[in-house]
Amino acid sequence: MFDVSVVAALAAAALFLRWLLSTRGSGTAFPAISVGSCAVIAVVATLPVVVRANLDSRLGHAASKLIGTPVKVNCQTLTGSALDLGNELGWVAWGPDGRPEHKTLIKHAQCNDLQAYLDSSKHHPSDVQVQAVHVLTHESMHMAGNTSEAVAECYATQHDTEMAELLGASPADARQLAMRYWALFYPRMPDAYTSADCRPGGSLDLHLATPAWASA
Repeated sequence: MFDVSVVAALAAAALFLRWLLSTRGSGTAFPAISVGSCAVIAVVATLPVVVRANLDSRLGHAASKLIGTPVKVNCQTLTGSALDLGNELGWVAWGPDGRPEHKTLIKHAQCNDLQAYLDSSKHHPSDVQVQAVHVLTHESMHMAGNTSEAVAECYATQHDTEMAELLGASPADARQLAMRYWALFYPRMPDAYTSADCRPGGSLDLHLATPAWASA
């Protein structure tokens, strides 16, 4: 969409410049409709880019607060999603030193679900919104330095309450969201994402005040 905006803006500028150069002694009427149409297209095409940049910023702020270090969250573009053949919902690259980078890509659909969650009352999130919040938490655990999917997933289930609060949920609504993920989604995750030690008193228990299982 940003490319469309740039092309439309350049077209409007070209039309204006052409009119300006042709008016010397000719009295050519200003092509208001053509210039105006290009300008409108440029503005309309820019809006989704601005909205998505604002979403990136809000999600990045929440992830940074959660893990205590500055990180970036980038939402996948519609074009990127059309070319994407992967089935992961979020992704963090490993740096040359083998450590996860401090930036993540969240897939287009999940970013739409996160935007819907942010725009909602947070009282009764849909299943896809619950999952999207958890995806952001999970990728945050990777950005914090956890390379194991099972560890990142377990830690994320315990931090979902905090993430939901950072996204604007009340403590009660945040605990409910975390409980739903723990009860409905975690048991269905692939083996690589689960661990028998992800339980109260297990070796992966972070002993937080509000893990999902404290409400379950």
